[in-house]
Amino acid sequence: MAEHTSSSITIEAAPADVMGVIADFARYPDWTGEVKEAEVLRTDEQGRAEQVRLVMDAGAIKDDQTLAYTWTGADEVSWTLVKSQMLRSLDGSYLLRPAGAGATEVTYRLTVDVKIPMLGMIKRKAEKVIIDRALAGLKKRVESGPAPEGPSLEK
Repeated sequence: MAEHTSSSITIEAAPADVMGVIADFARYPDWTGEVKEAEVLRTDEQGRAEQVRLVMDAGAIKDDQTLAYTWTGADEVSWTLVKSQMLRSLDGSYLLRPAGAGATEVTYRLTVDVKIPMLGMIKRKAEKVIIDRALAGLKKRVESGPAPEGPSLEK
């Protein structure tokens, strides 16, 4: 089994609010640095994304990838690579846990295998940078409050 990289952050918001931002793929270009376009290709019977196309631009690395998403209850989402120009595989997940009054601990796990040869320690360092930037962006986005003019995520 491939090694994964993981990191956690505490966000001052309820788990449902955090998952609402994670599930709102159309707004990813607003708060993630690398995602330039996001398009939900297929949804499940509950309206959650099952397959998403992402156009990534991380400077020297640009990619057009499709990911398949699996939702486990209200507190976990995982994804796996369907197709990509740069990656051989990509598996990741967000796991949300209540962390006291109105806070959520978010753990992001990621395993990436690129098509070009790369030393394991360099690959894990890149995974760590991706995770840390994603968690910081998620925290900033969630804690800034509801997105203006966005669809209501309340149930």
